[in-house]
Amino acid sequence: MKTVIKVLHQIQKQKWFVALSILLASVTVVLTLYAPILFGDAIDYLITKGNVDFSSLTEILSKLFFMIVLTGVLTWIMNVINNHVTFHVVKNIRSSAIERIQVLPLKYLDAHSTGDIVSRIIADAEQLSDGLLLGFTQLFTGIITIFVTLYFMFSKSIWITLLVLVCTPVSFLVARFIATHSYTMFKKQSETRGKETALIEEMVGNAKIVKAFGYENNASDAFRTINTDLCEYSQKATFYSSLTNPCTRAVNNVIYALVALIGAYLILHDQLTVGGLSILLSYANQYMKPFNDISSVVTELQNAMACAERIFSFMETDTEVEETSKTLQECNGSVSIQDVSFRYDEAKPLIEDFNLEVNPGMRIALVGPTGCGKTTFINLLMRFYDVRTGTICIDGENIKDLTRHSVRSCYGMVLQETWLKEGTVKDNLIFGKENASEEEIIHACKEAHSWEFIKKLPKQLDTYITEDTLSAGQKQLLCITRVMLALPAMLILDEATSAIDTRTELQIQNAFDTLMKGRTSFIVAHRLSTIRNADVILVMKDGKIIESGNHESLMVKKGFYEKLYSSQFVIPEKI
Repeated sequence: MKTVIKVLHQIQKQKWFVALSILLASVTVVLTLYAPILFGDAIDYLITKGNVDFSSLTEILSKLFFMIVLTGVLTWIMNVINNHVTFHVVKNIRSSAIERIQVLPLKYLDAHSTGDIVSRIIADAEQLSDGLLLGFTQLFTGIITIFVTLYFMFSKSIWITLLVLVCTPVSFLVARFIATHSYTMFKKQSETRGKETALIEEMVGNAKIVKAFGYENNASDAFRTINTDLCEYSQKATFYSSLTNPCTRAVNNVIYALVALIGAYLILHDQLTVGGLSILLSYANQYMKPFNDISSVVTELQNAMACAERIFSFMETDTEVEETSKTLQECNGSVSIQDVSFRYDEAKPLIEDFNLEVNPGMRIALVGPTGCGKTTFINLLMRFYDVRTGTICIDGENIKDLTRHSVRSCYGMVLQETWLKEGTVKDNLIFGKENASEEEIIHACKEAHSWEFIKKLPKQLDTYITEDTLSAGQKQLLCITRVMLALPAMLILDEATSAIDTRTELQIQNAFDTLMKGRTSFIVAHRLSTIRNADVILVMKDGKIIESGNHESLMVKKGFYEKLYSSQFVIPEKI
């Protein structure tokens, strides 16, 4: 019911269209249910031998024709409105989900697969759309049909109407039993579909790795296991849901037979006409038909609600709480880190008692073995994660007292992992400076040495590219150009030239040297030759700074840094 209430809250934005749909459903139901009365009257006009009232029959047929046309037109309008409501509700839910992604903390996105999140926004939203459309189309009409039918039946025969009412709970009990079991299966089906989407996304997105390591059979086995589970849950969900219609129809047929039997008895005792029995049989069928329809709708709604639950659980995930509206007016580039501790898992310490003072314009290099906390430190600087204890200050301001956007706008970031969106080259470069002129963009491209390949593209800056259009090195050059164009107050370079050839790397290094003049820079590098000219080199191990100094002083110490540096230039002995 909690999920249903949330869906109704989304539907509330379209309340006037829903109200109009209910009104049209009421009118079409009344017109549809008035038809059996006309047919019954027509039968009574025909039943007596040699006494057929043709003038009355003509009048009745004219009314029927007009009602059928009017009902058809109103039903079409109602379906158009239902489509409008359904698709706008799902559109709003998807938009809200996308907006939610923008404010979710990275720890949530790191803990959930991309495929599962995509499945919730696309596949589950589509299932919700189908369920809502069927619900609007049949649920309103079905409920109104039940009450209007009872009114007309009471006007013809109280006893037969009471018989139908007494038998009604049987259909409800059957439908409830089936719906309870089918919901569990639909929920498992939706969850397993998300896992399958995640696996497909991983295997297709990393097809080269799968083939390079001969993982094809393992990938197929993993998919086969999940696909088997999905098949099993889908079959059970379909089986339980398919029981609804035949079971309720069986009950309805029994009720229909009882109405015919008792109606015939009443005719023999002159308490009912043949036309009257025809009307009651039609109404008995009309009365029970909505239960069949509603049973089918409930089954679809069970599936829709299971999917809606997954969407809403995603949309209700705690967001990054912005505790302040304070912004940093101007960033000078001084960073102070005092007694910082952080851990992803409370049981596994990572960074402990981290202290660092950075003056404006300094180049800080971070080196150390894999897993020592270098990238985690960068995440803390950017407030992708908040520190557990301690403080990080920019220009004397605690970053927790500043908006995240204000903190992140101080930095220009180039990562080892490149990201480009589908669009033109220019679209991918102006992320940090949307109002940049073409002259500024070309100048940044030349500074980053990306202009050499951009000018060879069919439309240069206006060339449409996708993730697979460019090589890894070209994509990384565009990411570097993006930062060159933004000209931030501080730089973060995390293996920024890992995919670039040696000659271009030297050119980029010179460009970075120019860019870093007067700017505070944090450089993460495994190739230690690239950070020899850093002002301070921080050697990290197990989340702590074990050595610090410039290249020359650290080499003299003959410590951990000297071993790391020397290991990259040792010539292995011939065996």
